[in-house]
Amino acid sequence: MTSTQQAIAERTTEALRSLPRDHFIEMSDHSLVLGRSIPPTNAVSEILNHAAIEPDHKVLQIGTGAGYSAALCARLAQQVVTIEISQAMAQQAQERFNKLELANLILRVDDGSHGAADLGPFNRILVATPRIHDKGPLIDQLADGGKLIALEQGENDTLILASYRISELGATLRKELALVDFSRDSGMTLLDMGVVDQVMLSEARRIARDRKQPIIKVLRDKLDVEHATLYRKLAEENGMPFAAVDDLLQQVHPELMEAFSRSFLDSHHLIPLRVDHRVLHVVTDDPDSKIDDIFHMYPYDRVAKVLVTPNDFKRLWTTVELSLQGEAIRSRHRQAQLEAIKPKEDLLDPGRNKVEARLITLCDALLLDAVSEGASDLHVEQYDDKVRIRLRVDGDLHDITHYTLSPADARGLINVIKIRGDMDIAEKRLPQGGRSTLTAGGASFDLRIQVQPSLHGEAVVIRMLPQSGNVVAIEDLGLPPRLMKDYRRLLDNPSGLVLVVGPTGSGKSTTLYAGLSELAKDGRRKVITIEDPIEYSIDGIQQTHTRPDIGFNFADGMRSFVRLDPDVILVGEIRDTETAVEAIRASQTGHVVLSTLHANDSVDALQRIFDLEVHANSIASELMAVISQKLAKRICPDCRKPAVPDPAILAELFPESAPDNFVCFEGTGCSECGGRGTRGRVAVVEYMQTNSEIRDGISLRYPIARLRAIALDSGLITMRDSALEHVVAGVIPLEELPRILPAERMAPEKRGVWE
Repeated sequence: MTSTQQAIAERTTEALRSLPRDHFIEMSDHSLVLGRSIPPTNAVSEILNHAAIEPDHKVLQIGTGAGYSAALCARLAQQVVTIEISQAMAQQAQERFNKLELANLILRVDDGSHGAADLGPFNRILVATPRIHDKGPLIDQLADGGKLIALEQGENDTLILASYRISELGATLRKELALVDFSRDSGMTLLDMGVVDQVMLSEARRIARDRKQPIIKVLRDKLDVEHATLYRKLAEENGMPFAAVDDLLQQVHPELMEAFSRSFLDSHHLIPLRVDHRVLHVVTDDPDSKIDDIFHMYPYDRVAKVLVTPNDFKRLWTTVELSLQGEAIRSRHRQAQLEAIKPKEDLLDPGRNKVEARLITLCDALLLDAVSEGASDLHVEQYDDKVRIRLRVDGDLHDITHYTLSPADARGLINVIKIRGDMDIAEKRLPQGGRSTLTAGGASFDLRIQVQPSLHGEAVVIRMLPQSGNVVAIEDLGLPPRLMKDYRRLLDNPSGLVLVVGPTGSGKSTTLYAGLSELAKDGRRKVITIEDPIEYSIDGIQQTHTRPDIGFNFADGMRSFVRLDPDVILVGEIRDTETAVEAIRASQTGHVVLSTLHANDSVDALQRIFDLEVHANSIASELMAVISQKLAKRICPDCRKPAVPDPAILAELFPESAPDNFVCFEGTGCSECGGRGTRGRVAVVEYMQTNSEIRDGISLRYPIARLRAIALDSGLITMRDSALEHVVAGVIPLEELPRILPAERMAPEKRGVWE
């Protein structure tokens, strides 16, 4: 760039900065001025740089529009004449010019094709509309050395910037300068819509550049607007259709995906949908996605974009991917289906292949929904004439309502799920269990599938266990610092039994795996596990799963493990007397034994071991600690704010009076948490470390109530204590306490009852 060009660019930039676009957006007559009538900054900048307007120039502009370009020219030139054909539009523009006090700007109402000869000649003439084909009358109004810059129609709806000047011999010389892109990015569109201001847009552009993300992603994270509403408006402003994923699932041709590079589609945020008469229809969640490269690589005449929300884009992408995988699954099992499904079944109609493919796609879409929502379980339930699909997210079940399934669809879907889990699809009278795997979004999942006959048909529950290998660290369990220290000390002991207890799905395995992961990184101790099933694979730890079908159970594994020189042994669960006895024996022979037990609290776990007929003295001598836990929903950190405590819950927690400085928090709901106000779960624990008093009580088999009183006097950290600590710290909402604490444990427990 020459010094002259540099100076011109700097003057243009300064003019753009001094004249914000929002001066020309909010007009009194909204039917006249839409965002598209104000040219984007990049296009205006390119035109003005080529025009090279000097401070002493007289400029004629044809096509005033909202007045933005004319006002910019008035900042650059000595005098500007602008012509607008619409009386109403000209009136609106004149009001803006008056407010900006642009005394060097003259506005006329005319068609512009004949210019303004009485006010000429002009050093620069800018023609902002390609509709003026005969430029002769305008060229005649150029001053010596003057130049006409015009937008002209090119091929494939492109706009060309061309210049005209008079040569020394009097000939008209035309030169094509550049292709001008009048498309606006999403940031500019939202600015013109009044959704964001210039400050927010500038900051978003900086973040987008730093993170190498689309501007729309950065802005939507900042805006408190429902995605569907925002994207519907963006589609309307960009002149493209907006669609929901349920409508697109009926149109998508998965095989089209195989013709494209996955990296190309991923980087451009595109999904090929279908081809109609050499027109490729693509789906995108980025209105600014570029499609030009497609013409260079693929034989299509035109590419039409359909806009969807980011969640719908993610669902459609994975559905297409998994549908392609499902084709391979269907091929492997086609023969089995033909043999097992009777002709009267709904799947064997004339369009069976099409229906079958749709149901496989539906199955994969459901699994994708579960993955994207962070669900632990997927439920499919049949009722008389209704099919109910639910996801368990953060411990609660939520209905999925964007699929409409008939009873016949449900039966076909369950057959697909059975095939995926290697189950007998002809057996509909007995419960069945199966396993499968899923890879989605770069993560792998182990699927545990259970099919149960019911009154109106079979029901299915699919438990989804992530196999990413990213085991939670002890620091991420949510334990208070003192409990983290105590847990680590338990793992360092030379021998003893540690129990983690709680109901199903309370995170017991996660707590144990966090400890095992730390031991594996240390490497000085050998760790062996026997599990049913192995939920996470951890490098550095020897893991074994039970095989009840050949007579290999927990107790068998324990007996063989003690001969393998282990330091730490994990037993997946103590379910029977034999396993409990072997766990105690392994502890007595110098091993740290970790295991789980189903119990309501830490002291109740002692009664469960008593019920397994283990000698009380053995329990007393080997038990080091019991950790009882339940999971509570975490407040979303992105929308957390102070809350007013519920008086009824406070009355239960503090029967006498609540502390004056008691505080609690809540989530208001945002895009990060899906509007729920909570995101993820955290363990709320009760911790009992055995001492001489507790050991004496176990040996004498005291009643559970007396054992609890002794434990309280010995420093038992109750679940109420842990829960209140989480509430005050803003980790969990106050409303979670009645869900995780029984009524008798809401108030402080009395200590010293048995003294």
